[in-house]
Amino acid sequence: MEAKLALAVENYEADPENADAIIWLGRRLGYLGRYQEAIETYSRGLALHPADARLYRHRGHRFITTRQLDKAIADFATAVRLTDGTADQVEPDGLPNDRGIPTSTLQSNIWYHLGLAHYLMGDFDAALDAYRECLVVSKNSDMRVATSYWLYMTLRRLDRTSEAAGILEPIAPDLDIIENHDYHRLLLLYRDDLSLAEIWPSSDDESISATLGYGIGNWHLFKGRRSAADEIFQRILQTDQWAAFGYLAAEAEVARQSR
Repeated sequence: MEAKLALAVENYEADPENADAIIWLGRRLGYLGRYQEAIETYSRGLALHPADARLYRHRGHRFITTRQLDKAIADFATAVRLTDGTADQVEPDGLPNDRGIPTSTLQSNIWYHLGLAHYLMGDFDAALDAYRECLVVSKNSDMRVATSYWLYMTLRRLDRTSEAAGILEPIAPDLDIIENHDYHRLLLLYRDDLSLAEIWPSSDDESISATLGYGIGNWHLFKGRRSAADEIFQRILQTDQWAAFGYLAAEAEVARQSR
């Protein structure tokens, strides 16, 4: 990743006004945890390209990472406006999956991250609107299971249980998933197609994936087991995965409970 960042710096320095060079510099900085530098890079880019939705999308992501949720929502709302009525485009992966096939698009990423920002803020009605729009532009199984996961969570938070159950109906066990396996397994857990032991065989292990852990915590919560859910949320916060969406969501949940 350091070598790819060095190449991104080289490309940027060769053409510092090029939007693609700016975006890749910001992305490479972000992958290495240099989030504030990434935000500053996107901000410089927006001074040059104020109508480039991609820059708002990527800066908004890093505003989420750094817990600047109001700024993230503002950026994604601008990106929604800029892409309204335009053709969607595949977003190239900075960290390619095993098949080298990108699974998301510009518009799906805008709506997905906007939904997440609202979800973390506890504005579940706004999150629901964003995730419904995201599902419309989710064109493959990976993006559909990721979006369906957060849409299901949102509906359950709104006590719209029957609608949430409808989200699970098309989630078949044999979907061809490239990278979002945890989201797929969690949806199958909610459908009762998988047991907890099948997706988390070592529950006594102190380490836990933030993604899987948050989903399991919510599974307990939806079954009325608040203490079991809270224990898992707290375990997530003891890990070093603080940039993961599951960590942010567990963090937000713990903060809401402490108010």
